[in-house]
Amino acid sequence: MKKTVTRLADGRDLIYYDSRDDAVRDAVDRRPLGPVATTSEIRQDALLGDAVAIASHRQGRTYHPPADECPLCPSREGRLSEIPDSAYDVAVFENRFPSLAGDSGRCEVVCFTSDHDASFADLTEEQAALVLDAWTDRTAELAELPQVEQVFPFENRGAEIGVTLGHPHGQIYAYPFVTPRSALMLRNVERHRAETGRNLFEDVVERESGSGRVVLDGEHWVAFVPYAAHWPYEVHLYPRRRVTDLRGLDDAQRAEFPRLYLELLKRFDRIFGEGEPRTPYIAAWHQAPFRAPGREDFALHLELFTIRRTSGKLKFLAGSESGMSVFINDVPPEAAAERLREVASE
Repeated sequence: MKKTVTRLADGRDLIYYDSRDDAVRDAVDRRPLGPVATTSEIRQDALLGDAVAIASHRQGRTYHPPADECPLCPSREGRLSEIPDSAYDVAVFENRFPSLAGDSGRCEVVCFTSDHDASFADLTEEQAALVLDAWTDRTAELAELPQVEQVFPFENRGAEIGVTLGHPHGQIYAYPFVTPRSALMLRNVERHRAETGRNLFEDVVERESGSGRVVLDGEHWVAFVPYAAHWPYEVHLYPRRRVTDLRGLDDAQRAEFPRLYLELLKRFDRIFGEGEPRTPYIAAWHQAPFRAPGREDFALHLELFTIRRTSGKLKFLAGSESGMSVFINDVPPEAAAERLREVASE
């Protein structure tokens, strides 16, 4: 992998990740951009203890532009974008409309490919491995920022999810606090350690590996529908050797990940049968907070789920889910796992 760091016209960072060591990235952003102005602030919910980002400047962000005006495509003659070069492998840049900025953290956009009409599932294993390298490198660099407590790489795909740009991309949020989800996991891990002397994540992976909910079973990774899945189709992908974040993956784990993850994404697109639009999903990397007590007991894992519950129908977060955080799942996890095995690639 070759990494090239440059800047956009308004001073934001832009990083190219290339599979070829001889790639040259010297294109200059010629857009007449003014400085980025953000209003991001973090407020604390007194009753729940949750941190909430208030970011009113995001109301003006780009919203469903036509394909020939996509800001994530390479720059072409007569049309300048966020990527000054005419082609790229993987590109990462600071979001111009960030939810978190300055002392309140940082937001980055990860462009998986310059092909506007592709999806992550269409990438080759080599391309997917390069994205993994980019996620890992960004985690390492963002971990060095004093205001950052946790790094969250994720992908939203599909208009149903709320994606405003159709180009294949994800984001990275660098939070200035430990997220509520991770804090809850860490509390349960600590309690499990005190009660059993064992690691909760390792016990979960061992239990699920012997269940009928396994979807993909590799030498170094295992993917399963969890026993208490929140979403109709939800899969968790764990490295068998526990690591706290992406930086801890070894060469064997990195080599196997692209094949398994691409197969998982292709199966998601086949869940609801031929002729259906591509399945909307969220893919979320859970990594250990950097300075939280008990981080050494955390386990890196990827959570992949869709909000579509059956053909043409979505799972809405209604009263119980939105009001009380109690999920009601219409699809038994065992049935979801069986379906995901049925649609395996031949």
